[in-house]
Amino acid sequence: MERRGVPSGTAPYRRNRSVKSLEVRVPHSLEADEVRRRLDEAIVRAREDYADKVGAIEAAWNGDDRLQLMITVMGMQIASDVEIQVEELVVRLQVPGMAALFAGQIRNGIQERLGGLLGGQQA
Repeated sequence: MERRGVPSGTAPYRRNRSVKSLEVRVPHSLEADEVRRRLDEAIVRAREDYADKVGAIEAAWNGDDRLQLMITVMGMQIASDVEIQVEELVVRLQVPGMAALFAGQIRNGIQERLGGLLGGQQA
């Protein structure tokens, strides 16, 4: 049976699987070990502070300078890669579907929170 030009067996709605890539750079003047320590503490705090808003925050270090994060919010998974460089922290995110509409707010929030966490100047 066809529904308004949609062949039988085809889902009437398709989810928008588009993903927006974001990159945020946050300057710092800390040693890499201190940046890592502060990030670890921030993840623990975020799990506690946002437990009622965030489904899960999964974090795994890949070497000494790269953190892989997967955050589930409202059923959407946001993958990110955080790289500790000598004078800046580079955050690369894959923001799915509707969350991409808030890319500017997401970028500003990351800059503000990580800037405060690392004591750096805003770029």
